Amino acid sequence: MHSIPILSLCIWMPIAFGFLLLACGSDRHPHVARGIALIGALLSFAVTLLLLPGFDPGTSNMQFVEKLTWISRFNAQYYLGVDGISVWFVILTAFITVIVVIAGWEVIEEKVAQYMAAFLILSGIMIGVFSSLDGLLFYIFFEATLIPMYIIIGVYGGPNRVYAAFKFFLYTLLGSLLTLVAIIYLYFKSGGSWEILTWHQTPLPLEAQIAIFLAFFMAFAVKVPMWPVHTWLPDAHVEAPTGGSVVLAAIMLKLGAYGFLRFSLPITPDASQQLAGWVIGLSLIAVVYIGLVALVQKDMKKLVAYSSIAHMGFVTLGFFMMTDGKPIQIAVEGAIIQMISHGFISGAMFACIGVLYDRMHSRNIADYGGVANTMPQFAAFFLLFAMANCGLPATSGFVGEFMVIMGAVKFNFWIGLLASTTLIFGAAYSLWMYKRVVFGEIANDQVRQLTDINRREFFMLALLAAMVLFMGLYPKPFTDVMHVSVRDLLAHIAVSKL
Repeated sequence: MHSIPILSLCIWMPIAFGFLLLACGSDRHPHVARGIALIGALLSFAVTLLLLPGFDPGTSNMQFVEKLTWISRFNAQYYLGVDGISVWFVILTAFITVIVVIAGWEVIEEKVAQYMAAFLILSGIMIGVFSSLDGLLFYIFFEATLIPMYIIIGVYGGPNRVYAAFKFFLYTLLGSLLTLVAIIYLYFKSGGSWEILTWHQTPLPLEAQIAIFLAFFMAFAVKVPMWPVHTWLPDAHVEAPTGGSVVLAAIMLKLGAYGFLRFSLPITPDASQQLAGWVIGLSLIAVVYIGLVALVQKDMKKLVAYSSIAHMGFVTLGFFMMTDGKPIQIAVEGAIIQMISHGFISGAMFACIGVLYDRMHSRNIADYGGVANTMPQFAAFFLLFAMANCGLPATSGFVGEFMVIMGAVKFNFWIGLLASTTLIFGAAYSLWMYKRVVFGEIANDQVRQLTDINRREFFMLALLAAMVLFMGLYPKPFTDVMHVSVRDLLAHIAVSKL
């Protein structure tokens, strides 16, 4: 127990700054709104960094625990804590929020305060998802993420923003309704407890486990998203503003994958083993088929959106390959590393596309060509992120994929072979896009008039590049923090709850 409620500060500080912006925001003073948003994002990120010095990687117990009575009549508690699996996602969320504020600094000219407020409030809510140890609290945070993102897409998006926002909201809300039923069932089955860790120990018959697994699967598979419930994501990405695409790819997709680790696998281990082959099949379809779909895209945002689906297929593949009744540890750790890495890389890819869109107001690959001649600094950053997106060694994109492929080969050679095709397809669609956009002669007068990145954009891309390279060259801090938590989680999964 820590005297300073660090996790509460991580959650409520950005939310408080968001409401402050809503209270005093006005288009008459957009520079004030931007300044308040940046201060709020930086302070919130600084608070999350306080988790690292006091974190003990040698235990799988929840740390920085806060537990208060919330709704006494229903025994609901304000119960927070992080372990080696969740702590990095808290920090990643706050980091990406800083990037998003910088990315929208000059681009958003109307309703600036409301735009920045939506991202700060969303940041606090998502940290709440990663920190919640009370099932009811988790569900409320999980569903609450829909509201700011719906506003971000619906108000600040492209021409079809209303359709995209409505589709995003409906898909994710409908997918979560069965999860609420499952949570209520677990509440009664565990003797009136909402504690997720208590649910981990609650014995359940196989039929109940399968029903609960499928209920959770509906919510988490849509959020990841897995094939075939992925169709909302390309539309949302295409219509969302740059900041919305960055947060959607870097953080929101991870909420579903995190749900598999915190709910599906430990609460329904026997059902997870029974249905693992089904999930592996869907994951391989995402890796192979969606990778091929990305190859034929003409819109840069759609290409990266489909790329995200393929990379997240790697994550679910890593979670559900099982031997001796439990997932393979190196594959699970690789999947978590992939989640963190994808946060940096996908965020960087969408940020780069945003830089181009701000200048030419086009996402069509055919409208570009020869960008390296007029934007050499941008071209260098874009090349690094494109290479990372296809898993180049020494970048963060390689580490997680390599670990998952190692686990896949250990599980089944042919599944490992299919999984490894993501490196080929990733290189094909990433470098094909880069070649047509950046290389060659200057394609038209619009490209000839482009100006290279300014100091704000350089700083934003440099931060992301530093993280991509650091994680690729020295992943040890990330794997060390999660190792014991993953090991003990898998040991728990191996014990039947029948």
